[in-house]
Amino acid sequence: MALGHVLQTMWLTQRGHLFPWVPVFLAIGIVTYFTMKTEPPMAAYGWVGGAGCVLALATRWSGAMLAPVLWALALVAFGFCLAGLRAHQMEAPVIGWRYYGPVEGRIIGIDRSASDAVRLTLDQVVLRDVVPEKTPERVRISLHGQQGFTDPVPGLRVIATAHISPPGGPVEPGGFDFQRHSWFLKLGGVGYTRTPLLAIAPPERGQWLFKTRMWLSARVQAALPGETGAFAAAIMTGDRAGMGQDTLKALRVSNLAHLLAISGLHMGLLAGFVFAVFRIGLAAIPFIGLRVPTKKLAAAMAMVVAAGYLALSGGNVATERAFVMVAVALVAVLFDRRVFSLRAVAVAAIIVLVLRPEALLGPGFQMSFAATTALVAVFGWFRDHKIRFGPPWMNGVSSVFISSLVAGLATAPVAAAHFNQFAHYGLLANLLSVPLMGVLVMPAAVLAACLLPLGLEGIALWIMGLGLRWILGVAHFVSNLDGARGTVVSPEPFVLPLMMLGALVIVLWQGRARVVGVAPMIAAFVFWSQTTRPDVLIADTGGLVGVMTEEGRALSRPKGGGFIALNWLENDGDAALQEGAAARWSEALPAAFNITAIRGKRAAEALTDCAEMDWVVMNVDPPRDLPCRVIHPETLQKSGALALYRTDEGIKTVSARQLTGARLWNSQ
Repeated sequence: MALGHVLQTMWLTQRGHLFPWVPVFLAIGIVTYFTMKTEPPMAAYGWVGGAGCVLALATRWSGAMLAPVLWALALVAFGFCLAGLRAHQMEAPVIGWRYYGPVEGRIIGIDRSASDAVRLTLDQVVLRDVVPEKTPERVRISLHGQQGFTDPVPGLRVIATAHISPPGGPVEPGGFDFQRHSWFLKLGGVGYTRTPLLAIAPPERGQWLFKTRMWLSARVQAALPGETGAFAAAIMTGDRAGMGQDTLKALRVSNLAHLLAISGLHMGLLAGFVFAVFRIGLAAIPFIGLRVPTKKLAAAMAMVVAAGYLALSGGNVATERAFVMVAVALVAVLFDRRVFSLRAVAVAAIIVLVLRPEALLGPGFQMSFAATTALVAVFGWFRDHKIRFGPPWMNGVSSVFISSLVAGLATAPVAAAHFNQFAHYGLLANLLSVPLMGVLVMPAAVLAACLLPLGLEGIALWIMGLGLRWILGVAHFVSNLDGARGTVVSPEPFVLPLMMLGALVIVLWQGRARVVGVAPMIAAFVFWSQTTRPDVLIADTGGLVGVMTEEGRALSRPKGGGFIALNWLENDGDAALQEGAAARWSEALPAAFNITAIRGKRAAEALTDCAEMDWVVMNVDPPRDLPCRVIHPETLQKSGALALYRTDEGIKTVSARQLTGARLWNSQ
């Protein structure tokens, strides 16, 4: 009886604080959809959605104890339906074979690949001898070799002889699923060309936002040449095509890469600066300041500017998410609500999840809301307990320090899980850079945008360049420090959700029982520390094999398959390069596997015999039947990448398809 009374009291203390749990249960439903091994039939959404509606209606007649439980179940059902219907909405043709021939299309995106090659995204695609119904809606091709005189510009219709393949699946079982990622971009083929790109029609009308972005990017880079101008263009327009790989690496290692992406920081700084300028400017005019609610008018103007920044920057997922969060805060100002609260964060998360359920799986969503939730919770606790750090004039310095520390701690596990690295000196780099971004770079960017139509943007861009050069200098200095980059092994898929659940309980639950959230967080770190990596990894092409040794993973090739090799080594928490990992490959590989990697038809034909317990991996189909276990492209096409584990019962094989199942994005 006493226990029941305690539970009832504890439950009732949550009343009035349950709204922030809404996106959590929506997310559980979304994750449920994405983790299924088979695609649900369309009728399932009707049944699940109907059940959710019934549960939501039942809350009207249930008691105070039961209603939140029914709402939680209803939200899980709604999240499941949102994700499934969104996946069907994004359905588009995916090429089902390796295509080589002419590729024609209109340029709708320009960026750079991981190999630093210019990469184009094309729509209105035409492929030789491929009917329109089976032609991908969009393809992405990287430009290699000598490209002649055709300068890629928005809207230009081009043609090239290219290799196009279906988007690849995970490079290892349980790895990042590029097929799923491409599905939600309607990207039906990826590849490259080594022949010159040819323009066959001038840029079409329309796409004025894209054209404006690229024009503005060119103006900025003309005024600020080099990496500084490329950095400025990335901040103002979202165009990263001019950024070099060395600079990108330095920003990542120093934990300053978030300054490059147009995210919550940039949108918040921009909106805050515009809000302050308009409010102070309007209040300085007595006739207006005494008759007009300047605070609300400034919030409305800041929202208009933020919306323009969203459109001008390309409107990618990260920027959309940042705009939603800023818009929620500004709307709170308009309706006299508390701007920074967990309710506001929850509203922003709900909007993003409803519009783009797939964003939940990306590091951008997870890191943004982890940082925002932690900052709101920590500063709210300081406010409620009236905690101060030194005299008033120290507020700015202490706020920057605490913000960087809290955001860094909140996002570090997420970044480590997704990118297999953590920046040892990230706090130092952010303390030296973030304040300058707020007080110099973003205000100068706003001023440059205002002066651009008059052709007077030079002085503003020069001021902006001073700040960006400092930030780049900090990035290179910090990234070159000994031990700047730490590596960590990829955790099991359940580890990060378990850690997030624990953190959410600590932040959202009311009362002393929130300490229960510490247990799943500790358990997550324990499971992470006990992660077992595959003893052998086999690429889905059969062209690369990786065997775990005492020195680290040994790779069968020093070159080729670089993207796969990089991902394997990063997931191992191994900082070695492919060439170094290939040097580990020798005849002294674990005898339990007896792995032989064969490349090319001649080598395959030369293999005439092998033992029954041997493993032979080929990147071509075998010319004859062999007694050993042969892995080749035909079998890998069905299974995807393979992972082999040594167990007491023998060798356990896990395929990528076993873990991903048969879903919309891999069943085309």
